[in-house]
Amino acid sequence: MRIEVLNTGTELLLGGVLNTHLQFLAQALFPLGLRIERQVTVPDGEAIRTALAETFGRAGVVLITGGLGPTTDDITREAVAELLGMELVHDETVMAAIERRFARRNLTMSPRNRRQAQRPAEAIILHNSNGTAPGLYIAERAVGAQVAPHLFLLPGPPRELQPMVTEQVLPILEKLMPVRPAFEMRMVRVAGVGESAVEELIGEQLLSLGLELGYCARPGEVDVRTIGHPHVLAEAERIIVAKLGPHIVSHDQRPLEKVLVDLLTGRGETLAFAESCTGGFLAHRITNVPGASAIFLGGYVTYANAVKTSAVGVDANLIEQHGAVSEPVARAMAEGARHAAKADYALSTTGIAGPDGGTEEKPVGTVFIALARKNGETLVEKHRFPTDRKTFKDLVSLTAFEILRRHL
Repeated sequence: MRIEVLNTGTELLLGGVLNTHLQFLAQALFPLGLRIERQVTVPDGEAIRTALAETFGRAGVVLITGGLGPTTDDITREAVAELLGMELVHDETVMAAIERRFARRNLTMSPRNRRQAQRPAEAIILHNSNGTAPGLYIAERAVGAQVAPHLFLLPGPPRELQPMVTEQVLPILEKLMPVRPAFEMRMVRVAGVGESAVEELIGEQLLSLGLELGYCARPGEVDVRTIGHPHVLAEAERIIVAKLGPHIVSHDQRPLEKVLVDLLTGRGETLAFAESCTGGFLAHRITNVPGASAIFLGGYVTYANAVKTSAVGVDANLIEQHGAVSEPVARAMAEGARHAAKADYALSTTGIAGPDGGTEEKPVGTVFIALARKNGETLVEKHRFPTDRKTFKDLVSLTAFEILRRHL
């Protein structure tokens, strides 16, 4: 069954709003054996009619997002009714739900909100418990010489769309798919190996198994995606582990910081940071993980040399002798943070993010990363990431976490 997504909204095309619908919808549909084959984004207005008409006879299901609001640019309902030759009717049940929502929030309802109670005559209401705009479902039907697909009209805000899809759209789609394809998707996350190197190591062997193979690269990481029958995927995973074992971060799409939190939680151990060039980014990433409070004690952003001394006890003479970006200072930062926080482990970062500040001896992108350990000597690694500041921070934080992961 061919699935297409039609996103509506001028704000999406102007860049004012990030379109996150595709990621959510694709992940929600895949367990049903459904995959999105096409996504189109159009501005508000006449373009909605044109884009929707183009799906007739081509798609089996179209998920339309946005254009269900109360204002004059919200014309998805009208466009669908016109294309299907249906009358728009006023639904008193929907109207009552909208009125109750306004009353609960002590808000005055605008007369324009009455538009949201309109629906094409044969549409089934998808109730919206998080907003005023109900969703709508219209089953596949003949329209002249063409066949109109199953249409799902969904509200634009993700907090309204996502529960509606999970609770109401997926059960309808499941009934439309009496037999599910016997394939699965697995994802192996790899760190510290480039995309081309990963493909060279495993690509030919995996493709010979007759599965679908894909790669998704980010700074310092590569996701290896395999889709196929379970017994084939098991063989594929055996090959991936044999070739890339030490570099594998997770087999279940967990990010590196989540893997660290899980490992440290299981061991009952704690962590601290002393950051210079990453400016608190390690702490930001680790505290994005639910449950991080069990293992993360604190972080010190020691951007200035004086704060390296006052906050984590780095000897000023050490900085004077070797420079802030050096192995001895990285070592002292990590050890100082571990002692100050009374943690089992501490990571430190000190480097030159650029674009200025580099020298011939220490060019832009140079960084020293240290791992201080309660039971063991401090490890220090030197790396160079000559890139923009944001990517530099991404790569430094990932490398620091990977040093700790491999130790654990």
